[in-house]
Amino acid sequence: MCAINGFTFPDEELIKKMNKKTAHRGPDDSGVFLDGKVTFGHNRLSIIDPSPSAHQPMKSKDGNVVVILNGEIYNFRELKEELDSSYSFKTESDTEVIIAAWEKWGTECVKRFNGIFSLALWDKRKETLFLARDHAGIKPLYYYLDGERLIFSSEIKGILEHNIPRNIDYEALGHYFRLLYVPAPHTLFKNVLKFPPAHYAIFKEGKLEFMKYWDESENSSIKNKDELLEKTKAVITESVKRQLVSDKPLGVYLSGGLDSSIILHSMSEKHVDIDTFSVGFELSKEEQADKFNADFFLAKRTAKHYGTKHHEILLSPSDVVELFGESVWHSDEPIANPTALARLKIARFAKENVDVVLAGDGGDELFGGYDRYRLSHAADLWQKYTPGIIRSLLSVNERLRKLNTPPGVSRYGLFMFQKNPVLKEVLKDEYINTTTANYFEERYFKASQDDSFTHNFLFADRKSWLVDESLILSDKMSMASGIEMRVPFLDPEVIQFSQSVPEHLKVSSFDTKILLKEAYRSSLPEYLFKEPKRGWFSPSAKWLRNEDVYEFAKEVLSSGYYKETENIFKWEGVQSMLEDHRARKRYNLSILWALMVFQVWARRFDVSG
Repeated sequence: MCAINGFTFPDEELIKKMNKKTAHRGPDDSGVFLDGKVTFGHNRLSIIDPSPSAHQPMKSKDGNVVVILNGEIYNFRELKEELDSSYSFKTESDTEVIIAAWEKWGTECVKRFNGIFSLALWDKRKETLFLARDHAGIKPLYYYLDGERLIFSSEIKGILEHNIPRNIDYEALGHYFRLLYVPAPHTLFKNVLKFPPAHYAIFKEGKLEFMKYWDESENSSIKNKDELLEKTKAVITESVKRQLVSDKPLGVYLSGGLDSSIILHSMSEKHVDIDTFSVGFELSKEEQADKFNADFFLAKRTAKHYGTKHHEILLSPSDVVELFGESVWHSDEPIANPTALARLKIARFAKENVDVVLAGDGGDELFGGYDRYRLSHAADLWQKYTPGIIRSLLSVNERLRKLNTPPGVSRYGLFMFQKNPVLKEVLKDEYINTTTANYFEERYFKASQDDSFTHNFLFADRKSWLVDESLILSDKMSMASGIEMRVPFLDPEVIQFSQSVPEHLKVSSFDTKILLKEAYRSSLPEYLFKEPKRGWFSPSAKWLRNEDVYEFAKEVLSSGYYKETENIFKWEGVQSMLEDHRARKRYNLSILWALMVFQVWARRFDVSG
């Protein structure tokens, strides 16, 4: 993994500043390229062909094509064989394959790449600047365009090295407090945008012309269940095999859940002496362990089953204060997920032994793993089979009333949106966004080709929450530590296969991940199938009652913490909410954490109100 930086005018000092700002992503090497039209910068984490010959920016033999790559092209060896007759390769790197592919196929080359990447390519002869991002948005890419100049980077902080306004995008701010993350194409910086996944773009005459190059539509016509079970294991095994390509040591993030255990099982068929890594929580009371460290203990048990070299580390309340600012800084934009701290801690820990880790991200969104999908399915049955008069009578109960919410973005919001009463308590009215529901309706629910709400729920999660929250955190926390994280479940073939799986083999009112569990029941330890899906719980609510963490929160959640943001909030409401949480009068962890992350972000990035 690496960082790419660039812009459409010559300035050597400025590109060096960008490289310095993103150096944590590529500590092994850095380089720059300039001509009269474009400037490229690169930080390198050497994973494939760590020799100096694979230095970036990389030029073609005649110097006409220049490329910078963040990520990996897993199928580069197969492509190299295909291109060998038309191109004389001088390195063993995947980056050089991009040059050869461009020279043979032009913009169509990106359709042939299986990998995780963001890349930029300059063709001097054609005066063409080409940008692309991988099919699933696994690797980040941001850009700023003002009608004359284009600036792009793997991280927002690279773009901010330019003299551009650091103004808050208030539409994005409203989305953030509603969702606890910022959905694409927005960032919280006005006019700094996320490059869309599965797209490439050509920069011409001050404009970016985007083209979608990949679609997740199903590519399988398998209807027989036994064949589906066999195919499930086959596509995942092949994906893991592809993603084991590396000239540096690999390991596995082992959470204790089904997805990472499947990755470990598949990897164990090809590798021995596997390093596995797990993070748990330092707890003051033993009885809390069953809730917060249950998966941590399962991971230890699974590691023993497979005979791995297992490494464990604990996150303590003191780590919260120590790592909070760093996690926000490396995230680039506010993401109100306390697991950012655990991700940063385990990445630094893993770096002591490996440079690459495989993880189970994406399995839930593809195969129906979250309990919210099961509950939504149950709501469908409730509405279909319960007489209307009974539903009306029982709707006095708040939980049962939720079951009456019709399928669509309203029901999606029950699970995924922060509610108005909470937001009104802490935000001034003009900063409460009422457009988030419409945003999801237009981008995801109307865009879906399926009438099933469960299908649309997974689709929206996969396109928004997974990409703009989960994968961003995974990438940023890993790369902050010089670790490359790979995600076999998000291989394009696995994604496309998952779309051919019938809904009833993903989710029912009583179970989740039905096909995946059945496919691996005879392969994995039986205890993994007896455990409920817990998600990655952290004791963050308890952290806020820890004296040091509380004092930190109290400082951050005060009107004097950062002048540029003091007029956004109702400070009495904020402080009342924090004190009530501390006194256990009510539970509002999500919005409190969102407020803390936003405040630290705003001051750390010196944003303007």
